[in-house]
Amino acid sequence: MNWYVVYTKPKWEKKVAEQLQKRGIECYCPLVTQMRQWSDRKKKVEVPLFNSYVFVQLAEGDRNAVFECVGVVRYLFWLGKPAIVRTEEIEVIKKWLNTSDTIDVAVSSYQVGDSIQLESGPFSAQTATIQEMTNTHYVLVLESLGCVLKMKIKQ
Repeated sequence: MNWYVVYTKPKWEKKVAEQLQKRGIECYCPLVTQMRQWSDRKKKVEVPLFNSYVFVQLAEGDRNAVFECVGVVRYLFWLGKPAIVRTEEIEVIKKWLNTSDTIDVAVSSYQVGDSIQLESGPFSAQTATIQEMTNTHYVLVLESLGCVLKMKIKQ
């Protein structure tokens, strides 16, 4: 069975994942904890790592079952076919989210557009392209995973 990427309505990722689980469909919605501030308080909230995306593991013939859930829009396509995510990539995401310490990335001698090989952390041995560098973060494009990674600089 392959992992596919389901595109959801905005802000429906957790609801769709819950509905899929109730229907017995293997799914994964990676969540990260962020501090959000309102006018009267601060609160830690869990938000999806990938906006509007939920990963589902299904057989090719069972792909239409996800459309029974409210909030599912369509599958994500790549080169005219439904995008398939390798199990190893899902495991890398899970491992990265379970890592408690922040990974240091030093790219001081690099320029925007350079390709680098990540040497440590859950994305070790992955090739990334530097898309943006600021004083507070780096934006790296991981083409093999098809995602953009924003890493904060430790202060």
